[in-house]
Amino acid sequence: MLKQRIIPMLLLYKGRMVKTVQFAEYRDVGNPVTTARVFQAQRADELLFLDISASIEDRGILFDIVKEVSGECFMPLGVGGGLRTLEDIRAILEKGADKVIINTAAVEHPGFIEDAARRFGSSTIVVSIDTKKRNDGTYEVYTRRATNATGLDPVAWAVEAARRGAGEIIITRADLDGTMQGLDIGLITKVVQSVNVPVVASGGVGSLDDFRNAFQAGVSGVGAGSIFHFTDQSIVKTRKYLCNAGINVRP
Repeated sequence: MLKQRIIPMLLLYKGRMVKTVQFAEYRDVGNPVTTARVFQAQRADELLFLDISASIEDRGILFDIVKEVSGECFMPLGVGGGLRTLEDIRAILEKGADKVIINTAAVEHPGFIEDAARRFGSSTIVVSIDTKKRNDGTYEVYTRRATNATGLDPVAWAVEAARRGAGEIIITRADLDGTMQGLDIGLITKVVQSVNVPVVASGGVGSLDDFRNAFQAGVSGVGAGSIFHFTDQSIVKTRKYLCNAGINVRP
């Protein structure tokens, strides 16, 4: 049985590491290469590296920084932000990424998922879904760093993305991002039960219980940032807690 993954999420804004609250209020938290070294030393299962300004500014990822970070990571590295073409994906993989994460381009051109999966393999293609909760309790998919409402339902879009060839889904409550108020386990469970590919949950992790609850809901991985930057928790403490709770993580 595959081990469930603890996944730090590194956000890059104009070459610096940042943390956000609800995808805004950027707060500088350091150098991405230095941070990658720390998570490598703590034996993180995977690292997700996202250029959060790429889609809005209509520019490509900072390839040189990706290359430098990948040189410090001996764990799987997923990279996303502003990927719009097969050439973008090829270039990122050549810089050392193991997976590519697509979001805005996938929604705007769903056939891009199929083209990418056909060219590079489904295991390489991750579709990230940012969503917000409406006042009536329903959910809506957003793109372009959660600034553009699409009218799509996140569960239905996850099913469609997997059907088109996505090898993994990341589901993020954008309106919980950086708040450390807890994951939306109800939404996460619906996505997990609706697709036949691994699901990574993120957006709102604030305690070690949030990791446990998400893993018990069936996710393959939990992505988190603020809890590792702004509390005394670490990958090491998280893994020990989850092992003691009977979760199938690396010892």
